[in-house]
Amino acid sequence: MFDNYKINTELCVKCGKCIPDCTIHKINSDEVTSPRGFIELLGAYQDGDLELDKDVKDIFESCFLCTSCVQVCPNSIPTDMLIEQVRDEIRKKFGLAWYKKAFFFLLRHRKIMDFMAKMGYVFQTCGFKIIEEKNSMKPRFSLPIIKKDRMLPSVGEKTFLNANPPKIDNGGKIKVAIFIGCLANYSYTNIGKSLLEILAKLEIDVDLIKEQKCCGAPAYFTGDFDTVRHLAQHNITYFESFIDEVDAIIIPEATCSAMIKIDYPHFFDKDEKDKEWKNRAIALQNKIFMATEYLAKNTKLKKLLSSYNQNLDNLVTYHDPCHAKKMQGIFREPRELLSQNYQLTEMSDPDRCCGFGGVTMQSEKYHLAKKAGMPKASMIEQTKANLVSTECSACKMQITNSLNVSGIEDVIVKNPIELIADALKK
Repeated sequence: MFDNYKINTELCVKCGKCIPDCTIHKINSDEVTSPRGFIELLGAYQDGDLELDKDVKDIFESCFLCTSCVQVCPNSIPTDMLIEQVRDEIRKKFGLAWYKKAFFFLLRHRKIMDFMAKMGYVFQTCGFKIIEEKNSMKPRFSLPIIKKDRMLPSVGEKTFLNANPPKIDNGGKIKVAIFIGCLANYSYTNIGKSLLEILAKLEIDVDLIKEQKCCGAPAYFTGDFDTVRHLAQHNITYFESFIDEVDAIIIPEATCSAMIKIDYPHFFDKDEKDKEWKNRAIALQNKIFMATEYLAKNTKLKKLLSSYNQNLDNLVTYHDPCHAKKMQGIFREPRELLSQNYQLTEMSDPDRCCGFGGVTMQSEKYHLAKKAGMPKASMIEQTKANLVSTECSACKMQITNSLNVSGIEDVIVKNPIELIADALKK
């Protein structure tokens, strides 16, 4: 039970430093659903004193996995990883809902996912009147798991990977591979298009690594470790086949980047038989970058942007994805690049979790995701910014929905890569 992550619950000194930062505790001030509450329950389960019944399942599935508690814990207890592991135990006992099984099956099989996405596009164009909206978010067909006030991303006619050639020669001496992420591949395709435009300006050659599969984060946060293993092993093996031919693998998604760079080694650290996979994942780390991180540190993009006119008509506020600032320490880089052409204004708490929380939170506990998103929408409105930027499509989806639910209609959410590409066109 918990494999190599067995913990001594006495490591939690009950100091309470984690509670003010805990996303679920902010909206559900119950000691049970607080980090130290989770730790107590985890310890009881580990010692065999707690049965995984439906009430306990409900508690462990209420964590947003934002890692805020880990950041402030004096003993650095990996509460998020422990909860992810107990969710795997929950999955083994209770199984997965049909829609989760279907979703994770599609994540394993990219070609079927591509076909389904194409059919989804045809279905929505034939069955519904398509309305171009500022955030590419449209109300979708009704399912039991989709609430009436929910807005979800639309599906593009072509995925990003299928709409572009596998290799792009920009006449440069540097070559990078792009791991695009599922939301940016299927829905927010302008992110990838914008990244290609930036790399063309910088004369950096591109390999789109078309055999990539989902990073596995949705399954990891849900506790479907079988799917995580399948996807992680595929991606590691695939990356190894070309890693010496590129200078970097750049990822315009905080969650995907954190999953591949940080969570793969953690995932394969649970069992001694996985030591080889852990080492192989670690060997890739020094070539994996979030997009703004790589562009700010390894290219002349900042200097290039400074030669373009500033667009002070656009006031931008930046939201820090949990998987960027908390997990990877990346928060300065996007701001440094954006500030070359945009006027930045900070919201009161830019790294407060937006409340996305993963598949279970969005499908079965949407009321919590919605409640967690309202404060973020409010602080965005207070900045008077007309643009919100965040390097995570899950955050983009959640914040867009929160703004919509709050009735805030004049604010657009974009990845910093999109805003940077826009600045290079002026």
